Amino acid sequence: MSKKVVIPIGPQHPALKEPASFDVTLKGERVADILVKVGYNHRGIEKACEERTFLQSVYLVERVCGICSHSHSTCFIQAIEELANLKIPPRAAYIRSLIGELERIHSHLLWLGVAAHEIGFDTLLMYSWRDREIVMDLLALLTGNRVNYAVNVIGGVRKDVSEEEKDQILKAVDILEERTKYYVQVATEEVTLIERLSKVGYISHEDALKYGAVGPTGRASGIKRDIRKDDPYAAYGEVDFEVITDDHCDVYGRAVVRVKELMQSYSIIRQLLKKLPQGPLSVVAPRLIPAGEAVSRYEAPRGEDIHFVKSNGTDKPERVKLRAPTLANVQSVAKMLEDGYLADVPIVIAAIDPCFSCTDRMIVAVNNVSTAKEDRMDWKTLREFSIDWYKKNRGVDFTKLKKLDK
Repeated sequence: MSKKVVIPIGPQHPALKEPASFDVTLKGERVADILVKVGYNHRGIEKACEERTFLQSVYLVERVCGICSHSHSTCFIQAIEELANLKIPPRAAYIRSLIGELERIHSHLLWLGVAAHEIGFDTLLMYSWRDREIVMDLLALLTGNRVNYAVNVIGGVRKDVSEEEKDQILKAVDILEERTKYYVQVATEEVTLIERLSKVGYISHEDALKYGAVGPTGRASGIKRDIRKDDPYAAYGEVDFEVITDDHCDVYGRAVVRVKELMQSYSIIRQLLKKLPQGPLSVVAPRLIPAGEAVSRYEAPRGEDIHFVKSNGTDKPERVKLRAPTLANVQSVAKMLEDGYLADVPIVIAAIDPCFSCTDRMIVAVNNVSTAKEDRMDWKTLREFSIDWYKKNRGVDFTKLKKLDK
């Protein structure tokens, strides 16, 4: 019988673009078990929002994730607008949806490049990231920023779309659509890619439901759920599009779903620009938000984003709670890797398009196990605890490292 070996992957690893940690238990070359650990990027954004005004918190929430910044700010603002009983102007709703679809295209093209790089298909990485630049230039044109667009305000948006900008968007969409047809062809006909990704990271329809998979991860296992269609927000109730699903239930299926979703996004953008109504961009929002609780849902590029906001009638939220899509999808990774190969671990993790900075949560360390008393740690105690943990669990003794002279 083969001896089981535990291999730590992360928190710093070439295959991971952010600090994340996985303890992979191997039996030979196959995965017997995997432990997913988060907490390396925890920034305390939820708590920080409670110490700032609603307006200041919008700025902060937009920085939960660089790729999904519009997703998080829109989801958060929708909850505030529900509490304040604000109905945003139709033109503002359309512009929010427009930026949202451009962000989706940006995210999917970025994912396509990262996934291609993980399997050694660097030509596809260069192609997809070249096209991603077109989208980022459009976002810069419309909002002034390539990342963290800051287009949302409570009650609407701050930036309009001119006729000249509409023409530039449509021209760019034509170019992107033509190039995406090639990606669809690669995903459906390129034998090398199909063979490399098929039956890798498999999770059945039933297990995807059981583990709460969302977005392209869930839709690639036949789950036909999309908040834009199931619970329309902004202007999504006024455009026609197809919810893309696939029944391969593996990494290949997740690739197919994403490239086909790009084609749907191009169609949605054309419809939004064609129907873009005239009118104001925002309504006046009160400084003090009425007391109450609201839950907002948004279909981010990675899946369903959920924000809970509680107000006590002041200008600051009493409680803010975020459930980013990666936190839902990361639960499925251990199931996907069951009896899989160690060589497949990077692409399986990459296939859910993880964002660990918007996923991370605080881990409470209990000092007194006998009484289960949770003691607060000062910085010195926490540092000593970390050094001891790495020495025991990873065999790394930081006390033996020589300090560099200043």
